[in-house]
Amino acid sequence: MEDQGDKRSLGGQLLRYSRVTGTVANLAARLAGEKYLGIKIEREEHARELMDALGNLRGPLMKIGQILATIPEAVPPEYANAFQQLQANAPPMGWPFVRRRMKAELGPGWESKFARFDRDAAAAASLGQVHRATALDGRLLACKLQYPDMASAIDADLRQLRIIFSVYERYDKAIRTRYIQDELGARLYEELDYLLEAKHCKLYAYMLRDEKNVHVPEVVDELSTKRLLTTTWLEGEKILRFVDARPEQRNRLALNMFRAWYVPLYYYGLIHGDPHLGNYTVRDDDSINLLDFGCVRAFRAEFVKGVIDLYHALESGNRDLSIHAYETWGFSGLNNDQIDTLNIWASFLYAPLLEDKVRPIGEVTNGFYGRETAAKVHRKLREVGGVSVPREFVFMDRAALGLGSVFLHLRAEINWHRVFNEMIEGFDPEALRSHQTEALNRFGVPLPE
Repeated sequence: MEDQGDKRSLGGQLLRYSRVTGTVANLAARLAGEKYLGIKIEREEHARELMDALGNLRGPLMKIGQILATIPEAVPPEYANAFQQLQANAPPMGWPFVRRRMKAELGPGWESKFARFDRDAAAAASLGQVHRATALDGRLLACKLQYPDMASAIDADLRQLRIIFSVYERYDKAIRTRYIQDELGARLYEELDYLLEAKHCKLYAYMLRDEKNVHVPEVVDELSTKRLLTTTWLEGEKILRFVDARPEQRNRLALNMFRAWYVPLYYYGLIHGDPHLGNYTVRDDDSINLLDFGCVRAFRAEFVKGVIDLYHALESGNRDLSIHAYETWGFSGLNNDQIDTLNIWASFLYAPLLEDKVRPIGEVTNGFYGRETAAKVHRKLREVGGVSVPREFVFMDRAALGLGSVFLHLRAEINWHRVFNEMIEGFDPEALRSHQTEALNRFGVPLPE
């Protein structure tokens, strides 16, 4: 049954896309003027205009902008700075919409399946909104309901993304973005499948079953569909409320988050690909609730080994091993200048792991983690002919930077070197491959491409 809200959204979408298309077309004209006529473009000003066109809009294009902000190589720094400020400011959909959508997902008698269902959304994001509810057995629930016509919105927004990237690449040859576009599209379409997200949630509960300081919600299958995901509600405080807590508490929270992210990676080859501050909450005992499993990425065992190989390469100055790591990730045909430039970025990301001492994860420059280094790398890549970013690399890079940003907010000071080396001690690609295959098959999650 087609939701009437889907039909009514068409006019608003057309207006929305015309705004963004006009802004992108304006950018293309300005860049052409700069390239061929010598007219200087004020990129910071135009980045703000593009952000305004994307802001206050629910939907995937806003999410794409947020993602691009945490892939520093993807766009020029002026645009990354602007994208960093994008937030889901659009108000949640009202009760008439919710009632229609819940009826479409659970049938005419849907309200009888809950002891209570809050009419007002507890949270609103780019692709859906969350309502608190109480199950008939008394459990507190979180019901995530997808906005109407998101598949069509992703189709349209990815077309806009291709336009944006094609404009950038005519002006700036530092990064060839085809694989970034492919990866963003694949992950966005996956995020629309709440049945797949339910599998991811169960998968994470399984992988983290021995981590007493990390909690994952329980899926309520009988109240879930492809566009409605119902899980248990996990009580917790927002992590930003702890930025002024005692140092030992902030460090404890950071270590719990480290475990929540890296245990699945190094034992199963999976990452939680959306390390947004809103996806973690803190319990009274300082344990962590891990939320939102729409963006989960599985990696080949060889790719994960490449992460460790590059660490050892930087630690020992082994250039051949660093080249092997990049090639394992999918970079190809790199010349010496490109390798040196990639090593600048790698040295930045790995720096906390290479120093055997208590230290912060890094420093913030002008409000952004890694922005100064990213700008330097982008400039050098432009000078040495640019690179194509492999698909698998996109979300690994994004997640690592995003998690580092969380640690910076907490001002955590830890011996990251020792924590990391304890994690990778005895790493065996064959064991990871076996664990990954068993876990993915257990929950019906596709194997990595």
